[in-house]
Amino acid sequence: MVTFKDRRTIRKYKKDDISEAQLESLLFQASRAATMGNMQLYSVIVTRSEEMKEKLSPLHFGQPMVKGAPVVLTFCADFNRFTEWCQLRDANAGYDNFLSFLNAASDTLLYVQAFCTLAEEAGLGTCYLGTTLYNPQGIIDLLKLPKLTFPVATITVGVPDECPEQPDRLPHLAYIHEETYHDYTANQLDIIYYYKEQLEENRKFVEVNKKENLAQVFTDCRYTKKDNEAMSAGLIEALKKQGFL
Repeated sequence: MVTFKDRRTIRKYKKDDISEAQLESLLFQASRAATMGNMQLYSVIVTRSEEMKEKLSPLHFGQPMVKGAPVVLTFCADFNRFTEWCQLRDANAGYDNFLSFLNAASDTLLYVQAFCTLAEEAGLGTCYLGTTLYNPQGIIDLLKLPKLTFPVATITVGVPDECPEQPDRLPHLAYIHEETYHDYTANQLDIIYYYKEQLEENRKFVEVNKKENLAQVFTDCRYTKKDNEAMSAGLIEALKKQGFL
């Protein structure tokens, strides 16, 4: 039996389709995830058509999983539905603010993780695309998201056509704090990141990018301050247009 510790990201899928009944069952079961005030502040856009995958692909930097998976799911923080219900009942909704976005985003991510766990238990493979928040406005426009909805996560789903090696994870010393947060000493950081830094693939990253160490690959090449600031500006602008700021 496959357990959660065995999970891995799947980027290559067989051509087998996922039935509408199976997908709806998994999405419904996932709705048992924890949710703030039992409001279920999320929606999911199901993409199956090749035409829509073609349009979504560049918004996710052309990652092949978008066009290669039978199903692409865009999970959205959604205060639109709840607000419209309140208005229909003559209740004064006040959810056009950043706190409401964070609450809805938290709800959505809990739902996403529940879905992924259930899908993987059912023998499917999933891949979490970290690019959703990089191009939110393009996704909003393509999927015709109304105000007070916002794309938070995109998951590709399908029958696995690979069994890749599991990527490394940091030791528990890295993230477990007893009673209060305890900042890290230089020695602890050396221990925490030693294995990651010694991996052959990461040593090659350092060499290819002509950097002194792995940390510089992250800061100077992969996730730069310039890119982070530019995408943050786009994210804030999209949040304003969607009514959360």
